[in-house]
Amino acid sequence: MPASDLSSRTVLVTGATSGIGYETARQLAERGATVLVHGRTPVDAQTALGRLVATGRIDATRLCGFAADFTRLDEVQRMAHRVVGEHPRLDVLVNNAAVAAPERHTVTADGNEIAFQVNFLAHYLLTSLLEPALTTDPGGRVVNVSSSLHRTASIQWSDPNRTRRYSRLAAYAQSQLALTVFAADPRVTAVSVHPGVCDTALLPLYAHQGASPAEGAEHVVRLCDPATEIVNGAYYDRDKRLDPAPAATEARTVQRLNKLAALLVGHAA
Repeated sequence: MPASDLSSRTVLVTGATSGIGYETARQLAERGATVLVHGRTPVDAQTALGRLVATGRIDATRLCGFAADFTRLDEVQRMAHRVVGEHPRLDVLVNNAAVAAPERHTVTADGNEIAFQVNFLAHYLLTSLLEPALTTDPGGRVVNVSSSLHRTASIQWSDPNRTRRYSRLAAYAQSQLALTVFAADPRVTAVSVHPGVCDTALLPLYAHQGASPAEGAEHVVRLCDPATEIVNGAYYDRDKRLDPAPAATEARTVQRLNKLAALLVGHAA
């Protein structure tokens, strides 16, 4: 089946300067989509745009760079306002940016454990602020790039920053479970996807070798395509729809997580 033309679509990809995010941006742009490329700094975003244009298969006028350091929620907020101002209609938000939790317990300037903030809270805030653009037209969707490791996790409700008992794997898995639970939020249609174990900066958390980032990105891009019908809260392991961890489908957990996230980002849900 030939890949469908995406020239009517506008997609924001977070963490689009390397790995699966970069490959997702490239594949979307090659299929004609307008791609908003997010990087941690303006230089990172511009470098990624230059690399994308250098492939020779992408229309430079359909690319736009955005910058925000996800360890700073005020930067996320500023970027969201700029996106809505410049792109009042957004078809897809790909929440892909992620960090491996460091060996030592690390807290951001906003007071949150770094993996929980970068991998989940920043995306929670961004999605909330972009809701008007994502719901301008019917069919707007969010694709959360999650992980099969969410199944090993639990959310420490009384200590989400894990100040009492810290393990980098548990902190990373908690952030991925939160992102997967968040896909079941009813405000914007969303799904989550484990793109497979890929050879990216996160590989050491999983294995010694993995698939190429381009292969992982294919599973993300498929879910960005309006030809792929999705159900809110669905979870995909690569191209197969599977049941996520039980917590991800519990209405009470979704509400509880919303409440916690709204409190931690200081943004009214």
